[in-house]
Amino acid sequence: MLVLPEEHRLLFKDPFGKLYPSLEKILPLIKGRIVFAVGDVVTHNLQKAGVTPALAIVDGHTMRSPCSSMPVAKGTVFHVKNPAGTLSDELIQVLNEALRHSPSTIIVDGEEDLAVIPLVLAAPEGSIILYGQPEKGVVLRFVDPDAKKTAQQFFGFFVSR
Repeated sequence: MLVLPEEHRLLFKDPFGKLYPSLEKILPLIKGRIVFAVGDVVTHNLQKAGVTPALAIVDGHTMRSPCSSMPVAKGTVFHVKNPAGTLSDELIQVLNEALRHSPSTIIVDGEEDLAVIPLVLAAPEGSIILYGQPEKGVVLRFVDPDAKKTAQQFFGFFVSR
């Protein structure tokens, strides 16, 4: 298991991509692309807009409270445990497996926020990852060599436990 120490958590508060005020501004940009979603609200809103993410990673919560707009689990459904502030070995393993079974949904018992990092590394170049930035909007991350390099650097802030 990889744990993100408290002293590095502020580094992960800034958007890891371009922040948009709403999903509506993003929809024209994702047409014809493979889309991955991390977070219940983003996934729910994509589904409402008629977009099924190739992979959705959800935990049933938004801003640490139960989510009132639960997305529908699509395709192959995986269940994993991932405590807050961590990337469990199970999450990373299942994430890689889920990418081979599109569409799929990973339901996390714990917290899914940091799953963006291994997802960027595992996702094919040219795909898009969307995740919510609480009270600010939606972050769009194009998966390209720079994104993969930055995600790899982020792993350097974690410690093994």
